[in-house]
Amino acid sequence: MSLFGGTGNRLLATLPAADLDLLRPELETVTLDQDAVLARAGDEIDHVFFPHSGAILLMIDMADGQTVATGVVGREGAVGSLSVLGSSPSGITAVVRTAGTASRIPASRFHAAFGRSPAIRQAIQKHVRSMLIQFQLGSACNALHPVEARMARWLLQLRDRLDGDVLPLTQQALSQILGVRRTTVTLLMRNLRKRGAIRSDQRGRIEIDRSRLSAAACECHRVMCLEAEDIFSDTTVRPRAAARAGDVRIAETEVDDAT
Repeated sequence: MSLFGGTGNRLLATLPAADLDLLRPELETVTLDQDAVLARAGDEIDHVFFPHSGAILLMIDMADGQTVATGVVGREGAVGSLSVLGSSPSGITAVVRTAGTASRIPASRFHAAFGRSPAIRQAIQKHVRSMLIQFQLGSACNALHPVEARMARWLLQLRDRLDGDVLPLTQQALSQILGVRRTTVTLLMRNLRKRGAIRSDQRGRIEIDRSRLSAAACECHRVMCLEAEDIFSDTTVRPRAAARAGDVRIAETEVDDAT
């Protein structure tokens, strides 16, 4: 089971019925096709998406054409929710990395409900805090940790949002996520196969061994999971030193538990 197990969207599942009813008339279920762009850097955000399944990567596009991932969103969060902060264009490109489904609502309707509901505002505040953890730790990780450990972290982050150990992911996609050359990705994949962390990486599908991949990753994945879980559970943040020492385990929370 992944970190954010169960069905549906965790943010929506936390809302009291009356607050969810503010959104329900405008929510529609849509399919998230792999490689679909939900938001593009520089464009206004038209819709807010609450994924039920799949994984959406938040990408930064550089002027020279290079890309790098800064975060990932699955059924625990939302894409486009930061539009409530103002009408400025999106600063990132949100791309569906693994296909799934989502509830979608026009951004204007979401803004109206956000203004009326303290519960919706609180849910989005939690989501923003969890994303800030991703961004902050991701920045530190990119600066301080070897690229092989970073790759293992990204594979685990994607696995957290899926229901199995086979990731529909090409080496080209990994090079875009990591911001490195594809030849570097090929070498890293070979190293991870030797360690048993990856059992197969053929035809755009990577089968992982979660426990061995966790051993290959840096502590950032564990810390991200723990601190995000603390945010959603309204508990005191656990010390990062404990996460590094391996004294705590990643919690697995069903969406139903949040209701």
